[in-house]
Amino acid sequence: MQIADPFGYFMEGTNGKGVLLVHGLTGAPTEMRLVARQLNRRGYTVYAPLLAGHGGDVYRLRGTRWQDWLGSVEQAVEQLTAYTNEIFAAGICVGGKLALLAAHEQPGMLKAVAIYSPCFLYDGWNVPFYYPLLSRNITWLAHVPFLDRLNFNETSALGVKDQRMRRMMENMSKEGVIEKFPGKGLVEMYRLGRALKRELPHMMTPTLILHSREDDLSSPAHARYISDHIGAPNELRWINDSYHMIHLDRQHRQVANLTADYFGVSHVSDRL
Repeated sequence: MQIADPFGYFMEGTNGKGVLLVHGLTGAPTEMRLVARQLNRRGYTVYAPLLAGHGGDVYRLRGTRWQDWLGSVEQAVEQLTAYTNEIFAAGICVGGKLALLAAHEQPGMLKAVAIYSPCFLYDGWNVPFYYPLLSRNITWLAHVPFLDRLNFNETSALGVKDQRMRRMMENMSKEGVIEKFPGKGLVEMYRLGRALKRELPHMMTPTLILHSREDDLSSPAHARYISDHIGAPNELRWINDSYHMIHLDRQHRQVANLTADYFGVSHVSDRL
């Protein structure tokens, strides 16, 4: 596959099935590589694209909306159809929400979706006290002119419990990961979440929801909300001994195996 951006990657598989891996807000395809390798070993063709506005700096990201990010996912789905018989999608946080919406807007294109660490607002145990306040008031704060120019730092743990993996994360800025969250990005994240909540009852794509009990950025309540409100058959599984970035943390192999198993079992096809 010809990939236009310098950070995306493609791994051809053997089972005729493809998985689109969608990174999170300010992230890059490199953060999906551990899960990608495990899925590829299980026979899946894997494509990890770069979302619109990402791979550079906060200024570039500020110029995009969540609809632009969704457009990147939908375009990637179309590209992957030429290489596989069936396509699935998995994404972390914002990436998972985009995968769900893409499946909903393109009925039948994605056979199933896995969403890792869903988050509608940052309310985990390790976020500064004012993050939930900002998130809950983002509707009117979005109209404050200076908010667009504000940047917010990552938490000290970077969403990763394993210290070795955390050191790897610190070097990922060279591979397209943006180190700060622009205020505009948080506004668009909220708007994406609001759009997803409206559509959840109408979604019919089988969905796997994976969330850590120790998530430092996002309360497990977000995973329960999706499980309780989505119209599609779904399976909620809990991850232990990891923080928010479960696809990078101590249980990344478990995350990959649960994903591969869910996409591979017959009951997914039976639901369609």
